[in-house]
Amino acid sequence: MSNRPLRIAMVAPPWFELPPRAYGGIEAMCADLTDALVARGHDVTLIAAGRNGTRAQRMLRTYDVPQGPRLGEPLPEVWHTAAAGRLLDDLDVDVVHDHTLAGPLLARGRSVPTVVTTHGPLDGEPGDYYRQLGDSVHLVAISESQRSQALDLNWAGTVHNALRASDFPYRRDKEDWVFFLGRCTPDKGMHLAIDAALAAGREIKLAAKCSEPAEQAYFEAEIKPRLGRGVEWLGEVTGEHKKHLLARARCLLFPLQWEEPFGMVMIEAMVCGTPVVTLRRGSVPEVVLDGVTGLVRDNAAELPDAVEAVGSIDSRDCRNHVIEHFQPDTMAAGYEAVYRKVIAATTTAPAPLVPAPRREDMLPVA
Repeated sequence: MSNRPLRIAMVAPPWFELPPRAYGGIEAMCADLTDALVARGHDVTLIAAGRNGTRAQRMLRTYDVPQGPRLGEPLPEVWHTAAAGRLLDDLDVDVVHDHTLAGPLLARGRSVPTVVTTHGPLDGEPGDYYRQLGDSVHLVAISESQRSQALDLNWAGTVHNALRASDFPYRRDKEDWVFFLGRCTPDKGMHLAIDAALAAGREIKLAAKCSEPAEQAYFEAEIKPRLGRGVEWLGEVTGEHKKHLLARARCLLFPLQWEEPFGMVMIEAMVCGTPVVTLRRGSVPEVVLDGVTGLVRDNAAELPDAVEAVGSIDSRDCRNHVIEHFQPDTMAAGYEAVYRKVIAATTTAPAPLVPAPRREDMLPVA
């Protein structure tokens, strides 16, 4: 088992195809991980919605069309889980790797281990949910910061997310404006990014998904009043357009207001040679090397000076940091180690002791 190729069932969420054409961070991670595992010689069966753009040896489809327009509704996720469970019943695999929220509910009835990547925050109900699952699932954190939020969960490892550096352009010479890229939500701190850029005397371009009611409400309350001279709203940008904006910007300005579990946008910027100016929240110290690939500050009042000072960061250090630490093969090696660990634990674990029934509990046979 320590050397032979593994048979892996990869269960993706139902919202976007793999790889996603636009928004879909979890789906992008699943696609990169699938391709890297296949490149390492493993047999991967992908269970997902829509088309298959990965190198998985086979795909079992739940929905013909991804359910992105229904994101936030419970039924597509539950239906997808039921369909995936039925498909998994007929598969001969060594391990199931589930990236959905509802899917782990079926893990308790399987003979093979289920690995679950915790893609979101773990405070409050999400952490309590995984506690209810107990040791029926083997959890993988995407950062040590995320894992520290709930040390009591059944952790099998920590594996950082990754991206393919070759998919992103590198540009050494930067233009004199700063960039915000993320969701249009208060926890990403877009309003603080605008204030910091203007205080630093720099123009800022804003690119964000703004389709859900809560996102639109935040935009109307905090962003729209700040638009005007020096503040350009681009809306949601994707594909090559997004990558070239990242490569051109003086820096990515990312004033987080929550404990970010990972933050893919930070490594997307750095691989383009663009440093990150951000706050010390969540996974930031694990992702950005302060003074080398960006500037990490403790409060928003320090951001304008950081925008000025970021010009001293060498763009080559930014890209090399991502290549050394956040490539898909590195991520796949981390998950492979987790798979082998939980498979070994499952196959060597002794059968649970079942006490013999007491005489008074036994019913006579008719």
